[in-house]
Order: sequence, then structure tokens, then C-alpha cells
Amino acid sequence: MIKRQLESEIQALRKEFPIIAILGPRQSGKTTLARALFADYSYVSLEDIDHREFAESDPRGFLDRYRSGVIIDEIQRVPQIVSYLQTHVDGLSGTGEIVITGSHNFLLMEQITQSLSGRVGITTLLPFSMYELQTFDQGLTDVLFSGTYPRIYDQDIRPEAFYKNYIATYVEKDVRQITKITKMNEFMSFLRVLAGRTGQELNLSSISDQCGVAHGTIREWISILEASYLIFRLPPYHKNYNKRIVKNPKVYFTDTGIVCSLLGIRDREQIDYHFLKGALFETLMVSELVKAGFNRGEPFQLYFWRDNHQKEIDVVLECGLKQIGIEIKSGKTIRGDSFKGLEYWKSLAAADSPATCLIYAGNETYDRNATRVVGWKSIERDLIHRVVQKEYQ
Repeated sequence: MIKRQLESEIQALRKEFPIIAILGPRQSGKTTLARALFADYSYVSLEDIDHREFAESDPRGFLDRYRSGVIIDEIQRVPQIVSYLQTHVDGLSGTGEIVITGSHNFLLMEQITQSLSGRVGITTLLPFSMYELQTFDQGLTDVLFSGTYPRIYDQDIRPEAFYKNYIATYVEKDVRQITKITKMNEFMSFLRVLAGRTGQELNLSSISDQCGVAHGTIREWISILEASYLIFRLPPYHKNYNKRIVKNPKVYFTDTGIVCSLLGIRDREQIDYHFLKGALFETLMVSELVKAGFNRGEPFQLYFWRDNHQKEIDVVLECGLKQIGIEIKSGKTIRGDSFKGLEYWKSLAAADSPATCLIYAGNETYDRNATRVVGWKSIERDLIHRVVQKEYQ
């Protein structure tokens, strides 16, 4: 088993809360991680119809049977049981006695925030980070095509086979569980359209027109994908520096392998010539920043910035009072004009003394034009770690 970065946060929460929640998309490794860290606990999965019926019909009896030292897997299958956990854990004296895992954010979070306030330590496990994958020593094209889901690496599954099954089985299953969608073909068409817009500004009207689906339905489907951790939105940076800025967020998929599958990319060599290569690389790097925050138990405040003259930078990372502007370039060669957006933003934000960073597809890390240039494989060491340790200048 590959050591997950989230382990340290879970072990810390284990000493602080009676319940530990590990949330995240299907197949991100939640069950494997829980069973490894809590190897002496009983294990029950609510995917099993017998356990699920027991939990639904007699939740108190179910919890009494698995009183403590238990992992309750796929708890989103019986979300109402969370309400019964409140009084159940109040009768327990220790911490870290119950571990729950789940795949649907809003189905669980509403129950958790209402019923388990102060009783649960919440974590989010996304697929592998670049740091966790370093032992495989893959090239950039391989990572973009293969994505980062653990089973591809643990069981040597062909990415094209894994994602075809993942989309057909898990995405459609989760979608049908969350809401009643009668026209799955329309939803799948929408999913492919959205994949082609990863890393772009989210324009619901444009997507609605392209899919022939009502604006409100598109908004609902976006929420469903977010709830299943398949996509996330990056909001625009709120400081306007006396300039008009865009108000729509950008949308990213959590995993590039899913994007490649939805776009019909069936061979890793196709990526080098694909018009969305830059968007795929940006998606991978922004996802890394999102994963890094979750893995440390303190999600980073991430934004993008663009004014009405289309001047922009890809990411603004806020850490306390510090702002770091980040540009992402999919090429291995850095030219002088690669810094224009960062320099312009830095001049507007001068009063905040911001730092700047450029992530690129090369391997070296160095300073140029008062900007830290970071290779794609080393953003954990040369960007994220320095942000966390407050070493970024």
C-alpha cells in the first residue's frame, strides 16, 4: 500500500474526536486507508444489502451491535443513521472509536453538521497526489492519461478500461442515487461537454445551449458532480485593484484520466497534439494544490484572477495575509513573456507584497524575474511545503 499523506491528519484527529469521517470520491482509497490505519477495528459496509437493511430498519440496534472500534463504510447509503450516532457516541468515553467513510459530500455534510457538531473530525481523501505517485517515476503524458486513481496503480489496470467502467458504474450509480435523472444520455452528453471545458470559466448558459438542457438543470448537475468530488470550482479573486474582474468561477475536474476518457482520448500519445493539453496540465496542477490542502487538513484558499481586458493569472493562493500568484505553463521551455501576467498582477497587488510562482512541464526549479519557477514533479517540495512552512518570499 502506498503511504497516503492524509494519514498524519487522521492520526491527529483520532486523538481528538470520537468519530473520524473520511470522505471523497469513489475508488480514491478511503476503505483501504481506513482498514490500514484501524486494522483492529470491526468492518461493516453498507453496500452490503443485509447490513444496509439492518441499518435502515433498526439503526439503534445496528449501532449497538457495532458499538465501538468499528469502520462503517459507504455510510451515504444510509445517511439517516448519522442522526443516531449523536447519542450513540455520547455514551462512549474514548476518542477515535468510530470511523465512517462516504462518497457524497452534501448527503453526508448536512447530516454531519446538524447531528455531529463537535463530535466528528472530517477529512477528505482525493486520488493520489504527485508526491504519493513518485515511486512510479512516470512522465507527464503518462500521468495526464492515466490519472491518479489508486486501483490503476495498485492493480495495474489499463486506464482506458478503468475509466470506462468508472464512469458507467460509479458515476451513473451515484447520480441516480442523488437525484432522479430520467434521461441519462443527456447527462452523459453534458459530462462530455464539461470535460472539454476543464480549466475554463464556467458559463452555464453556454453549456445549456450546447447540450439543449435547461439552465437550472445544468446548475443542478454541476452541484451533483461537486457533491461526488468529480469536479470543483475555483472562484475569482475578490480584490479588484480598481479593475473590473470576471464574476464566474472556473471549473476543473479532479482527475485528468476521467477527462481523457470523456474526451475520447484512447492513447497517451494523442495528448501531446491535443488542443486541450494545456488545460489538462492546468487541471492536474490545480488539483495538486487542492489535494495538498485536504491532505493537511486545512484546505488552501485558491482563486483565479482575470480582469475585463482578459489579463489573468491561473491561481491566487492565499495563506494568512500572504498572496501567491501562480501561473501554469504546459511547455518545457520558459520564455520572457511567460511572466507578463504575473508581473502585471504583482504591480496591481504591490501593497500586499505578493509572491509569484510559475509551474511548468520541465523538471528544474530556479528563480527568474523575481519569480520562483517550479517543475511539475516538485511542487510539493518547492511550492506547497514552503507555503505551509511560511518560507515563501
